[in-house]
Amino acid sequence: MPQTLVPYCGEPPTPAGLAGAWNLDPWLIGALALSALLLVHLRTLPQDGARRARWYGLALVVLFAAFVSPLCALSSALFSARVAHHLLLISVAAPLLALAFPVLRATSGSRLPPLVLIHIATVWFWHAPAPYAAALSSDALYWSMEATLLGTATLVWRDLASARTPPLRACLAHLGIIVAMGLLGALITFAPVPLYAYHVPTTEAFGLTALEDQQLAGLLMWVPAILPNLVAALMRLREIVDGGALSEPATERS
Repeated sequence: MPQTLVPYCGEPPTPAGLAGAWNLDPWLIGALALSALLLVHLRTLPQDGARRARWYGLALVVLFAAFVSPLCALSSALFSARVAHHLLLISVAAPLLALAFPVLRATSGSRLPPLVLIHIATVWFWHAPAPYAAALSSDALYWSMEATLLGTATLVWRDLASARTPPLRACLAHLGIIVAMGLLGALITFAPVPLYAYHVPTTEAFGLTALEDQQLAGLLMWVPAILPNLVAALMRLREIVDGGALSEPATERS
């Protein structure tokens, strides 16, 4: 099938050319450079400024890997690479950004359930075949996909990472995300036919059929994607076990 769509990350690379397939989009490089200026501001904050700057710096490294490194180009060839790219955003960059920009006000965690639902709906929407194909055909839709995935995940992780969120509520939120991601991963893994038409002719150069590539993508979403939530849930569960922290925390000052 001839390629008629050129996604933001460019034409699918060959294995031989992958190492040199860096994304040097000046607008992207400029945006990342401007974002790095926030490091200076974070370091000047009187409360945990250095620690927050470190988390933010790590998040920028992850975003650089996702959008500038050859992973971006590889995601044009392999759906499994696209899923790995998205997992860097929602499972690595998002919690790092949440630690860099924590919730500073008192919260009961009441907004966490709707945030989780919005995030899950966003992940499911953009990994459905039709919206995914549309995102490959338009830079505007591509960046809408990336921004909403990262944005909703960061909002969820800010509340999940907050010590002011009741541990039980946080554990239930983590469980909901784990179940939703696992179900989506299972559906992709066990689909009997390739669902993502764009990648049907782009996987053979990498020694995979389109269905094998799709199955690998599903497994990535089914297992590695849930590990950050699982680890974080176990940490919050330990709070419940150790301290009997089933009650709402007392309101703290911002």
